[in-house]
Amino acid sequence: MDWISFLKVAHIIGWVSWFAGFFYIGRMFVYHREAADKPAGERAVLQPQYSLMMQRAYKLILNPAMMIAWVCGIAMLVVYTMQTGSEWIKANGWMHTKLLLLVFLVGYHIWVKKTIAKAAAGSLPYNSFKFRMLNELPTLFLVAITALAIYKNSLNYGLWALSLLLLTGLIYFMAKAYQKKREG
Repeated sequence: MDWISFLKVAHIIGWVSWFAGFFYIGRMFVYHREAADKPAGERAVLQPQYSLMMQRAYKLILNPAMMIAWVCGIAMLVVYTMQTGSEWIKANGWMHTKLLLLVFLVGYHIWVKKTIAKAAAGSLPYNSFKFRMLNELPTLFLVAITALAIYKNSLNYGLWALSLLLLTGLIYFMAKAYQKKREG
């Protein structure tokens, strides 16, 4: 077995797990916020349970998955650079964009941690619709970064950006329609 293949497998597993954690915790934010509108007895049971679930998912899924994805990704970059010199990194502009998006994703990861702390303190800053929308943010990162990794240097950045913009609009439209159905 060659090291690059092993690192790719571990990187993909870390990546998938990281996003699974984002999607799970995102739903917990929605449920935690909606529990605030429940009667006091239900709220007193649900909110602490959701807070505990989010804290555990963050520590046991999100953090380890992020570390696996980053460590294996950086290790692959090091191996590629050792094999080809710095030319590989210079010739692959898509990687620069991917790394920039990953920095923003780490920012989202940190925001999630802070929001979990706010939930535990009973002070979530948004309504459930805004949390539903924030729950879709990882979807945009997932699509954007996956397209970069698949298409690499052949990616048409204009079409890529337009596709992401259209996807954002579609997600917003669907969330608004769902909100209207729930309220209607």
